[in-house]
Amino acid sequence: MTGAPVRVALVGMGRMGRALEALAPERGCEVVARLDAPEMARGLTVADLHGAEVAIEFTTPETALPNAVALLALGCPVVIGTTGWNAHMAQLEAAVVSSRCAALWAPNFSLGVQLFLAIAEDAARRAREITGIDVHVVETHHTAKKDAPSGTGIAIAERLEAGLGRAVPVSSVRVGSVPGTHEVIMDAAFEQITLTHTARDRRVFADGALAAARWLAAPHTPAVYTMRDVLSASPPS
Repeated sequence: MTGAPVRVALVGMGRMGRALEALAPERGCEVVARLDAPEMARGLTVADLHGAEVAIEFTTPETALPNAVALLALGCPVVIGTTGWNAHMAQLEAAVVSSRCAALWAPNFSLGVQLFLAIAEDAARRAREITGIDVHVVETHHTAKKDAPSGTGIAIAERLEAGLGRAVPVSSVRVGSVPGTHEVIMDAAFEQITLTHTARDRRVFADGALAAARWLAAPHTPAVYTMRDVLSASPPS
């Protein structure tokens, strides 16, 4: 990395927050603020951000949207990694417009998952003309994960549906401490195809979120962006 590090505020100091903090120096970022539930509950101020150019939010489905709205109101672009809240996306879009400040949300920041989504949609499009093929998504996560199905599982199903032209069910498994495993099953009468993405360490999500933060810290037209925008503008080396 060259140039001055990007100043980052972390919102949520759970497992993902700690992973982000540990990896940040290697990825051209300096953590200047660490904000958890008590700080957010009392009301966020500019002083709390300590000059952060961008925030990364990993908390809970209940707090993600109000946290993002509070950050945007202070003029701080925000990368949102929390899932399970995005049925209220219109409220985030409204906050982006009123604050004139950009946000970025993704159900999964893994660069490998972005490739997996493209492969799944292409496979589904090719399978569209095959008679009798059944398609299903299975997503497995740790027992502490609050939303089911996962945001990534929903995103995979949506990409499959775009290729197949029909609905695709998603099954959720919550067990142990699995960071995240996503499987696409394509089953026909006499054969089966499976596509699997396995995250071995949650640092893969931290890595992508930090890449998104570096991208969002640059000037952007106020909008809600995705990892597609990050990758199309700056392909991973």
